Amino acid sequence: MNGDTAALQGGRRISAHAVCTAIRDDIISGTYPPGSRLTEELLARRYGVSRVPVREALRTLESEGFVTTRRHAGACVAQPSEKEAADLLDIRALLEPLGAARAAQRRTEGHLKVLRGLVRLGQERAQRGRLGELRSLGDWFHETLAQASGSPSLAGMLVQLRRKTAWVYASDPARQTAQVVQPMQPVQAAPGVPGAAGCADPSVRAVESWAEHGAIVDAVARGDADRARALAAAHTERSLAEYRLRNASQVRTSKHSVNTASGRN
Repeated sequence: MNGDTAALQGGRRISAHAVCTAIRDDIISGTYPPGSRLTEELLARRYGVSRVPVREALRTLESEGFVTTRRHAGACVAQPSEKEAADLLDIRALLEPLGAARAAQRRTEGHLKVLRGLVRLGQERAQRGRLGELRSLGDWFHETLAQASGSPSLAGMLVQLRRKTAWVYASDPARQTAQVVQPMQPVQAAPGVPGAAGCADPSVRAVESWAEHGAIVDAVARGDADRARALAAAHTERSLAEYRLRNASQVRTSKHSVNTASGRN
């Protein structure tokens, strides 16, 4: 049995891959919060399929880290830790610049056309303050940039990393602004990289972020792998710096609460 296993519904076949995508999307969106049980019967009913593709989908999601199997409880949505959240950003900080550099060397005209179109849309939406539309555009942009690397293995890892990061931060509201594009402190960028200073205003930061996307595409279009790598590294570092800042703030707050409580006692 594999990801092409299909169930028959109303005369059309639904692949286990499609069921896996639907469950993964629901996990990332928070429909199934961390720790919630995922029973084959209920999932099959929800997606209108048999239990066979659901079982296969759960195996795939377990291998990706979205699902875990507990003794006496069966399949459950995994519960990402603070360490996992930090690790995901560290790995992205290493791989996304590599992907941008490879894209500068291997991109096609088709990739460039899509990337430029997404940058135009993203900049337009950001300037108009339509922030709700930017996450999907950003995902599309980064997936296309990953595909432009010409390495299916690297592209697959980058896409999965972004999915996992989106899920980890969506599962904890305290992490959300760290993962998106809202750094709260200045970040030193590489020489010549735009947007060296961060901004707490989400609208302003969104405009800056899409300007950075545009600069990356320009470097990719020129075939300048070194600059594409530097721009992507600076862009990713902003998210990493914000995560570290917020995490340190949470630790200080926690310690303050403990000390205050002990003083009262």
